[in-house]
This record gives sequence, C-alpha cells and structure tokens, in this order.
Amino acid sequence: MKMFKLQISFVAMFMALVSVTVFANDEGPANANNESNSNLSSALEDIKSQVLKLNRELFILEEDLLFPASTQVAVFVSVDVGRFFTIDSVELKINEKNVTGFLYTERQRKALEQGGIQQVYLGNLKVGQHQLTAIFTGEDAEGRAAQRAVTHQFEKDDETVMIELKVTDNTSTYRADVQVEQWVL
Repeated sequence: MKMFKLQISFVAMFMALVSVTVFANDEGPANANNESNSNLSSALEDIKSQVLKLNRELFILEEDLLFPASTQVAVFVSVDVGRFFTIDSVELKINEKNVTGFLYTERQRKALEQGGIQQVYLGNLKVGQHQLTAIFTGEDAEGRAAQRAVTHQFEKDDETVMIELKVTDNTSTYRADVQVEQWVL
C-alpha cells in the first residue's frame, strides 16, 4: 500500500511539473506561435513518456518488494486428458490456511485439457517446512459430483519454489489422481 501511495505521489509530482512548465512557457494567446506550441507539445510528450517509464519501473519495484524471489512460492494446475474427472474448482491451503480458490469456466477447462497450465497462487512463505493441500471439485466420468485431494509436504529455503498439481487419468482404476511435481529455482 505504501508503494502505491509513493507511486501516486510521483505521478502527481510529474503532473504538477508539467503544469508549471506549460504555464511558464505560455506567452499568452496573442503571442503564441506554431513553433513554441510545437516545442511545448514535444516537451509535454517527453514528460509523459518519462512518467510512463517511471510508473513501469515503480510497478516492477513493487512486485520485487511484494514477492521477493527468496520467499516466493508459486502453485500451478494442469490437467492430463480429463476423461475420468471434469474439473470445476480448486481450493488451496498452505499450513491449513485457505490461500486461494478458483472456479473454472468451460473455456478454461478445455484449455487445461488441451495442455494449458494455470498459475493459481503466488505468495510468500518463510523458510522452513510447509504443507500444501489442494482439493479439486468436479464430476466423474458418470457425471456424479466428485472430489480429489492431495497433500504435499515441502521445504522452503532461499530459492523460489514452484509446485505443479497435475490432475491425471488413471486407466487402471478409471479414476483421476492428483500428482504433485515440485521445482526449486
């Protein structure tokens, strides 16, 4: 929130500078000529581009401050085929605390079934042991309501942790299973 206020302050400061520049360079309507208006317009455009560049840099800085790589955890969802389970929603808990949930539309579900992968959570965790619980709600092959859940213990150190939750068809049981794959960057 402080970063957002700082960002707004910088933008307001630049806009005030633009106003002062415009009024300082204004020679009045009787003395205005095309050349001075052209110079003023190009100066104004230059200041606008500088404000946009600064805003972009502040956004990147804000992201780095909110989600530093040393504390970052990202969770992704993917679906393999989807014949035995049609995903409707997912609920994530970390250390038994609800962190996010997501309801899927038909279009999003089809994208996952065609090989897409979705980032459902990005957050910060302290170094140490953690437990991720994912609960998938949907329908089985016969159209009945079904849930699939998985719990995964992981160690968070100074590196970014990325966890993929894969809903896969198990042809031997004719059910879907949830597999966990973890990457440390």
